[in-house]
Amino acid sequence: MALHSRFAQRVRRRYASQLHLLAPGLPTPAHLRTTFDAFQAAGQDTASALRMTRALVLERLLCLDCEGQADLGEVTQAMTELAEFALNQALSEVLATLDEAHGAPLTDSGQRADLWIVGMGKLGARELNVSSDIDLIYIYDEDGDTAGNALGRGRISNHEYFGKAVRAVYALVGETTEHGFVFRVDLALRPNGNSGPAAVSLDALEHYLHVQGREWERFAWLKSRVVAPWASVHSGAVLALRQVVMPFVFRRYLDYNVFDALRLLHQQIRDHANKRSAGRPERANDVKLSRGGIREIEFIVQLLQVVRGGQYPELRTRPTLSALPRLVKANLMDSDTAQALAQAYTFLRQVEHRIQYLDDQQTHILPTQDTDLAWIASTLGFASPQHLLAQLDSHRELVAQEFDKLLGGGAPVCKGCQNGKSAESADTMSELLPQLGDAFRQRLTSWVEHPRVLALREEARARLMRLLSRTAQWVRENRVSEAAAVGLVDWMEPLLRRESYLAMLLERPNVHERLLHLLGAARWPARYLLLHPGVIDELAGATMLDERFDASGFEAELEHRHRALQSAGEDDEETLLNLLRRAHHAEVFRTLARDIEGKLTVEQVADDLSALADVLLRVSTRWCWSRLKTAHCQQPQFGIIAYGKLGGKELGYGSDLDLVFVFDDDDDRAPEAYANLVRKLINWLTVKTGEGDLYEIDTALRPNGNAGLLITSFSSYANYQQQRGSNTAWTWEHQAMTRARCVLGDAELRQRFDAVRTAVITAERDVEALRLEISAMRARVDSAHPVKPGVFDLKFSQGGMMDAEFVMQFLVLSQSRQQPELMVNAGNIALLERAEVLGLLPPGIGHAAASAYRTLRQVQHRARLNEASGQVGPDQMQTERQAILALWHVVFA
Repeated sequence: MALHSRFAQRVRRRYASQLHLLAPGLPTPAHLRTTFDAFQAAGQDTASALRMTRALVLERLLCLDCEGQADLGEVTQAMTELAEFALNQALSEVLATLDEAHGAPLTDSGQRADLWIVGMGKLGARELNVSSDIDLIYIYDEDGDTAGNALGRGRISNHEYFGKAVRAVYALVGETTEHGFVFRVDLALRPNGNSGPAAVSLDALEHYLHVQGREWERFAWLKSRVVAPWASVHSGAVLALRQVVMPFVFRRYLDYNVFDALRLLHQQIRDHANKRSAGRPERANDVKLSRGGIREIEFIVQLLQVVRGGQYPELRTRPTLSALPRLVKANLMDSDTAQALAQAYTFLRQVEHRIQYLDDQQTHILPTQDTDLAWIASTLGFASPQHLLAQLDSHRELVAQEFDKLLGGGAPVCKGCQNGKSAESADTMSELLPQLGDAFRQRLTSWVEHPRVLALREEARARLMRLLSRTAQWVRENRVSEAAAVGLVDWMEPLLRRESYLAMLLERPNVHERLLHLLGAARWPARYLLLHPGVIDELAGATMLDERFDASGFEAELEHRHRALQSAGEDDEETLLNLLRRAHHAEVFRTLARDIEGKLTVEQVADDLSALADVLLRVSTRWCWSRLKTAHCQQPQFGIIAYGKLGGKELGYGSDLDLVFVFDDDDDRAPEAYANLVRKLINWLTVKTGEGDLYEIDTALRPNGNAGLLITSFSSYANYQQQRGSNTAWTWEHQAMTRARCVLGDAELRQRFDAVRTAVITAERDVEALRLEISAMRARVDSAHPVKPGVFDLKFSQGGMMDAEFVMQFLVLSQSRQQPELMVNAGNIALLERAEVLGLLPPGIGHAAASAYRTLRQVQHRARLNEASGQVGPDQMQTERQAILALWHVVFA
């Protein structure tokens, strides 16, 4: 079957007596060395031996692929290893020859300067074609001069030395001789392209990427890898190049500016393909460059890698097939799509190889001869060319749809819109303003001469106008409110210099629309989005609004990200702090979006925010301990007890965390170690970085309050709470214990805490004395939070939430000894209902108070979202107020 290939026929005719020099089976680096050495032993020079070795390798791969169905990865790996072998062999001999003439190239410190051959594209990704060119860039580490030859002559600059090396390597590998070539070599990807120097210094490369590097070059450098010399790779010297390249390719923040760059690059490739096929329809069937071809799969993968790779180091892989499952793992692509793209990629690459096997030509166009097409079909297991073409069309259509979906080239995203361009799009503010309603027009008028708007690059200003035009169109269609449009302008104004957000909203119309809904719904989301604008990308998830917070999945994802940073050597403290903050802000925002859209009740919001805080405390503690120099054991015997809103699982947006830290460790080093841990942990949670902070921490409920130690042994904590010894807890601290829970600690510590809480809550008490104490405490709260006459404060006024909370604390502390059902930390609403069922409240009183408390929480919650006062007029909330006053009267009157 392989002999249908005209290339195979030529190789077998010309090298019939030498085919045996390549050992049977898949070519390996050892086989390459043996075959090359055999040719040299027979009198061939390096250039000829490399070309003859290449011929034998390709003929072998052709047979294994077409007759033995070799795996695509095996074929591309063998070709990659052939290229690496040839380049290393050529470079070694070239440098030896140049050293004789000019001496070794030296740095200022007298060390030998290194030249690195950087493989780009498929060579860098170890997925080289069987008849591919190799894209190379030559980098040397430092400028300087050569040492001179043995006679003290021939000194030249390192730049000139390495330029000679590039030309000599090309002669050995790229030039066509009587034996053909080893690889076609393309240097066009180097800085400044074909007009740039053949080899550039590392400093010059860094300056170029920083000053002149273009967006499309980020995609090229994504797959870069030093392929020669092997010694520099193994020694780690090439890491210096990685440190220059990685920040250029992967930006710290989400960067949607690359969409336009990739769209333009793709259009240029498509235009070039169309020109080549003009009048030659057979050339339109290009499995690489045509619609739905290999290049579009690569662009889909690379685009998501470049946009997200700065925050997700695990995405920084070169091969396309290894990147796809990583995109799934990072929730950037669903598994079905990734699997379909992987299958399409494998199929298209196999077809591409068979096209190239025919004549060893660098082409990707299906042959027009029926016999050639039939051969390709049969080697792939198809009964006929028609079956092959049907499968080809199926794969390409899927790829094209996914590509168009990602780059906005598919179905219109809104009525009258295509690619973010409105049918009535205005190019200037003066054209747009007459189309707007009064409020929107008045707000945008200030942008006509706004310095930030005027300072935008022309490209960014065009994006802005398209975005505003689309917003205006949605307002006219009543898809969004005018207030939301004004809110969008308010939100965007401080962020105009960060052009990537304009690009993101333009590229993601669904995100744009959801953002408008949020901005028009309440004030607090708008302020939150201004502090953490990057979270708007969370709105892209199709199912986001219908989900709930998944604590175990969130924790697993954080640990996965941590391991990825460790493997990339980027797990410094600042990076981890920002990772925690980005994850926290994104999850709070997801909850907020569901809340605004009415997908969650107030109780569910509190549950999810409390569960989020629990996870972040666990993860932060674990990471802090692992980085603590004074850590004396692998697993800390440490616990965190939460009080207040976190303890009662009633956390709200922006709530403080009331925490007490304990340890249960007899080691002499323990007090100092855990004190250091708590200080570090509080710093991790509260310090403001570029990504903001996590929580404010309140430790006033620890034994002896602010006068006490930040960390205490659990036995001391238990003695304090259970009135053992001279230093004991006050009644108000026992009130707080009704809502306390252990949010971190091993199973034994949690059990011991539960036992202490039970003992405190069920302790025998003088009920009347307790009633007086709690009533007096409520009066002190009144004094500390005076309410103006004529208003009703939802929390502090008589008949407000505080009354219901104090009643429930009294009932729990006074009745749990006889009614254990009250000990459960179930929240005030559930406990009020339970107290009535147990007969501790008259019929209807507990239920009415629970309903009133729920309503007050809902009103308070909405007020906070809109940054409004928690106070209402005296004629409002009368039903709720009377229900809680009745509760208070029954219990305390």
